[in-house]
Amino acid sequence: MPHILVIEDDAEVRSALMRGLGDRGHAARCAATGAAGLTEAQRHEPDLVVLDLGLPDVDGVSVLRMLRAVSRVPILVLTARDEEPQIVAALNHGADDYVVKPCGIAQLDARIRAVLRRTGGEGQPALLTVGGLEIDPAARTANLDGAALDLAAREFDLLRYLAERAGQVVSKRELLAEVWHYGYRGADKTVDVHVSWLRRKLGESAQAPRYLHTVRRVGVKLTAPQGS
Repeated sequence: MPHILVIEDDAEVRSALMRGLGDRGHAARCAATGAAGLTEAQRHEPDLVVLDLGLPDVDGVSVLRMLRAVSRVPILVLTARDEEPQIVAALNHGADDYVVKPCGIAQLDARIRAVLRRTGGEGQPALLTVGGLEIDPAARTANLDGAALDLAAREFDLLRYLAERAGQVVSKRELLAEVWHYGYRGADKTVDVHVSWLRRKLGESAQAPRYLHTVRRVGVKLTAPQGS
């Protein structure tokens, strides 16, 4: 799961980016100023930075230069500035891509993944195999016994996260934080509902599980069926 740092001062835009990136399988952090963004980048070492140039404290190009002086993290500039000299300056100072606002989240996601492929930040994640399940993180596809599974985006993210930890019990709190990117609420049934949907697509049930096993009061684990 690529970890993205968004440096953007506009709260509405920042919220939309965080939500959209999370929906597309990225783990996203954010910062509202250049100084905060630099601190976050050093502290958490993201796989890619999405950088606005119109920041309130430090010009984005200066942030770009400072980041590039200490790190080779891929940087995608996302800004309303659309004049050629500004684009050239950002690219010359180390930006890996330059996207002009407004930009749809689907295009931004595609550009992020393209930058990660070019720079090796995302690489080609290995196929995940659990019994008859085969999950391709790069293509975001999953097959069961050779047949393609029709999964919604969040179902795929949940299945992938569990497959990466096959055999381990993963708590609902962790799943909500890492797959949905929000905090645990005791009565929240989000994980239960998505596990139920996944079970149907895997051809099993809570009463007769094959891959998805609920551990009461603890969490969920994905394991290969016995004998596979």
